[in-house]
Amino acid sequence: MFTAILDRSAIGLSTLCILHCLALPIALVMAPSVSAFWFAEEQFHTMLLYVVLPTSVIALTLGCKQHKSRTTLMWGFAGLFILISAAALGHDWIGEAGEKLFTVIGAIMVMVSHVLNFRMCRSDQCEH
Repeated sequence: MFTAILDRSAIGLSTLCILHCLALPIALVMAPSVSAFWFAEEQFHTMLLYVVLPTSVIALTLGCKQHKSRTTLMWGFAGLFILISAAALGHDWIGEAGEKLFTVIGAIMVMVSHVLNFRMCRSDQCEH
């Protein structure tokens, strides 16, 4: 049950991250006043990462221990590595477009890993 809650939370957070990366530039062009909101700042990206990391690590580790699916764990950790790299390298090294691309790819990989983990829990009807 605990892992299912963490998986659902991580899926939602990854979706929020993707929406933030893809929809915010469009919203800024359509309504410049959106740039004044707190979610338009770079710190929002970092805050999401601080929430996604522990949630994903705990859920995926518990799932891997239960289901022995290293593929799911590798998808998740690869996605987290890409998210961390995008945040660390940022605009200066890979540019804004590169940062968005890495973030979206990493978030999708994390989301896929949690969907796989969640499906394995549902099919096994496990209680962890």
